[in-house]
Amino acid sequence: MLPHVTLHNAVSLDGRLLEWGMVDMALYYGLIGAFDEQATLAGADTLIFGADHEGVSSDESDATAVERVPGDSRPLLVVPDSRGRVRIWRWTLGQPYWRAGVALCSNSTPREHLDYLKRVCVDRIIAGDDHVDLATALHALHDRYGVKRVRADSGGTLNGVLLRLGLVAEVSLLVAPVLLGDDRSRPFYHASGMVAAAAEIALTLTHQERLAGGHLWLRYQVVR
Repeated sequence: MLPHVTLHNAVSLDGRLLEWGMVDMALYYGLIGAFDEQATLAGADTLIFGADHEGVSSDESDATAVERVPGDSRPLLVVPDSRGRVRIWRWTLGQPYWRAGVALCSNSTPREHLDYLKRVCVDRIIAGDDHVDLATALHALHDRYGVKRVRADSGGTLNGVLLRLGLVAEVSLLVAPVLLGDDRSRPFYHASGMVAAAAEIALTLTHQERLAGGHLWLRYQVVR
């Protein structure tokens, strides 16, 4: 069974991802309770960028696992990382948001990285040869962990892959009253170079709400 996947991003009025210092965090994270997520899907770039913002580049060489608490109801943190770039699992799971981590790997993930994941007690799902097969990985997430609802907190590239593969059920956008218009700012949806079955992805508006500071919360169902 494929989990219900919701993309949730904070964007400008022209559809650009807001950088850390531009997001109203209280508003943004105040909305996520509506998704009843059992897992957070974050891109490797997003996770690494966030750690860099906090001055963390890698775990200590002797990093060990974060102790797991029986009955912990917090979501899992799930990260596609075929190349083994994320080396901050111990630090990340020390944050109060997730109960445990699952790395999505492929048959080409370096053995040394798999050993690191074992050392810090991060589970792994192997799906795909050169790259992570996200459809297979999401099915495994449901079958192994009972995950039925996933919130994707990621950048435009992973969003684009998920949408183009037909793995997304819902798109949620916190729209800030600002225009960026800057080529350096990233779109929340990026799919150039991907072979797509259709040129566009149809959406149905299911919710709109005016929030503090001129923000707008929009929720769309993906038309399948």
